[in-house]
Amino acid sequence: MPRAIRIHETGGPEVLRLEDVPVGAPGAGEVRLRHTAIAVNFVDTYHRTGLYPLKLPVVIGVEAAGVVEAVGPGVQGLSPGDRVVYLTGSGAYAEVRLAPADRCIRLPDGVSDLTAAATFMKGLTVDALVRRTHPVKAGEAVLVHAAAGGVGLLMVPWLKSLGATVIGTAGSDEKAAIARAAGCDHVIVYSREPFAPKVRELTGGEGVPVVYDGVGKATFEGSLDSLAPFGLLVAYGNASGPVPPFDLRTLAAKGSLYVTRPTVFGYVAKRPDLERGAKELFDRLLDGRVKVAAPRTWPMAEVAAAHRALEARATTGSVVLVP
Repeated sequence: MPRAIRIHETGGPEVLRLEDVPVGAPGAGEVRLRHTAIAVNFVDTYHRTGLYPLKLPVVIGVEAAGVVEAVGPGVQGLSPGDRVVYLTGSGAYAEVRLAPADRCIRLPDGVSDLTAAATFMKGLTVDALVRRTHPVKAGEAVLVHAAAGGVGLLMVPWLKSLGATVIGTAGSDEKAAIARAAGCDHVIVYSREPFAPKVRELTGGEGVPVVYDGVGKATFEGSLDSLAPFGLLVAYGNASGPVPPFDLRTLAAKGSLYVTRPTVFGYVAKRPDLERGAKELFDRLLDGRVKVAAPRTWPMAEVAAAHRALEARATTGSVVLVP
């Protein structure tokens, strides 16, 4: 019987249980997939802890690549043997699963299953953030937190291809070197010096028009202080914990600022947007505008160790489980 990682209660990594889970034939609009690579994302830890609640018990995980084993009634454009990648609300931490066919994207030759699982959600996120949340223009200076993280290592070269000047932050000299290699024009090791004054210095006192912040609580105030008047803080993650409530008048006092909390799921809810974002990512991977290092992998049975490493911010790039 296929195995999956399921949680019956929220909590630490110890609540992740490897269990036998029966998988039947696909229903209307579904496909049965055998996974080859399963992404581990921060949103998975939020589901595990209950920060983003799911109905329990549940197989967590939002993103994976695999091979179609069977298709249900009404499914068009997919056939047994096709390699696909997908993004859904849950269910990815499994050897075999039923998945909605309209969330699956066929993989082009030249993009491996491992690369697809490591980059799909992150690439869709970057595309949405730099194209729709704040359309980045050539010549703009942009601040990217956690520039050596999974999203950061995709966002930095993406921004450089758009002609932006990229200021990145990192938590150590080792991660700073990785961020520079990815294309950052400047890297601030925020564990050693406050980043907001340095951003001001690098921008001639002006600040940046946009900050992309996936860190959350630890960087929120400094991100606001890094913005130019009328600037936008794009708070898209909570790696250091959720941002606590704050007084909206702070935005007025700091220069009539804007704050948004986007989610990639909203941006790709419609199939045409999902297809367009996937094509943008695959094209950049195939032509070399975006290069990704091999992800760090764990066997699916060792998922708790992968979660601990991710939450300790002991990883760079992407984390993938191998069934």
